[in-house]
Amino acid sequence: MKAHSLPGVTAMLVVLAFGGCKVGPNYKAPAVPAPPSYSEDGHYGDWASARPADAADRGAWWTIYKDPELNGLEQRCASANQSIAAALHAYEQAHDLVRENRSALYPTVSIGGLATRNRISNTTPLRPPNQSNDYWEFLIPLNISWEPDLWGGIRRQIESSAANAQASAADLANTRLSLQGLLAATFFQLRGLDLQADLLRTTIDAYTQTLQLTQDRLKGGLSTESDVAQAQAQLEEARAQLIDLGVQRAQYEHAIAVLVGEPATGFNIPERSLAGDPPTVPTGVPSELLERRPDIAAAERQVAAANALIGVAKSAYYPNITLGATGGVESDLISQVFNSGSAQWNAGPSASEVLFDAGRRRAQVDYALAQRAQATALYREQVLSAFRDVEDQLSALRVLEQEAVVEGRAVDAATRSTDLSLLRYKRGLAQYLEVLTNQTIQLADERAAAALVTRRIVASAQLQMALGGGWTSAQLPIN
Repeated sequence: MKAHSLPGVTAMLVVLAFGGCKVGPNYKAPAVPAPPSYSEDGHYGDWASARPADAADRGAWWTIYKDPELNGLEQRCASANQSIAAALHAYEQAHDLVRENRSALYPTVSIGGLATRNRISNTTPLRPPNQSNDYWEFLIPLNISWEPDLWGGIRRQIESSAANAQASAADLANTRLSLQGLLAATFFQLRGLDLQADLLRTTIDAYTQTLQLTQDRLKGGLSTESDVAQAQAQLEEARAQLIDLGVQRAQYEHAIAVLVGEPATGFNIPERSLAGDPPTVPTGVPSELLERRPDIAAAERQVAAANALIGVAKSAYYPNITLGATGGVESDLISQVFNSGSAQWNAGPSASEVLFDAGRRRAQVDYALAQRAQATALYREQVLSAFRDVEDQLSALRVLEQEAVVEGRAVDAATRSTDLSLLRYKRGLAQYLEVLTNQTIQLADERAAAALVTRRIVASAQLQMALGGGWTSAQLPIN
């Protein structure tokens, strides 16, 4: 090969390296069938048709509950939660790996320096006469090496690491969604305890009046010691229930403290009761869920990463071609190191090909194919789980709403029964046991109704999490 043809060959290799073929299959997302609508669509309506304005950013999904304190806690969770911080650093590592793999597309250049004092043995064979035994050697080498990506193995590796980085970004979004959803659910459960505490305080006031009534009737000879003791026991039991709520409330407060990245010691959330029905959460169509769930996006990106590794494995079947050049200056006198006569260099390509490896490359390709099949199965399983999550919460909201209506009627009936029995007791037409029984039933029904308020709003928050919390796959970074 003529010397002047070397630049032309190099240029051709550059073109092939950056724009040539890539062995292995090009990626195509696995097909996943989606139902045309959710089972509960008739109850909650289609997102696009029911609320066109919901096309706006719904990232701060918790603001639908119009609770300023929850809004503040969610912001603190996003900025200070340590699990979110760890997931962020995991993404940064994945992104750095993309940069590392991309650097393999370019030449490696290194330079060094050497200064050694050498002595030649007097008995060295073929030693020239009159040659000095001692001499200095000064060397400044420059090495350039480049392996052009002719078969796309490096580019497939970059594809895989970029898809992994996107999966890591989706994992970050999923971690944020999960923890902020957990914060909302925990916050609503704490507020539900506050609702029950208000109910018990009201009940304690009512029971105190009833105890006073039995004591007054005892003084007038219209009641018995047993009636007073039963009224006292009922009152103390209600007080004990109120105190017991403090244990659960403290645990919820401590859990929220960890979620917002603060020590549990001294952390406090003022009491305030839940009220009203949960807001309506439009669902959209099931096919949108594939774009709105970060865990689905992460699983799909893992399939893409595994697919690219098939190309990496297949590129091992092709020859490795390396372009290298070594040059520098060398002299035994430091004053002559940079003279033109001290320069030395060599350049040229090299190639190698594996002729026999006992099936190692075939095994690597089969391994990569099995990895892609596994990732595809996990992706489809994640999609099915996502559809189940949405259906679970839609069913829960529908059933709990029906239960709340029935429980509300039970509370009304129990309240009327208690009022009537108290009136009959005051007139001497009923025993105190009747009042006691009705008050016990009323408290149980009221606490069940209060628990339903909590369960419904928690189910609403969990539905928003199941729908992706306003996240979309378009938010994935392009590495």
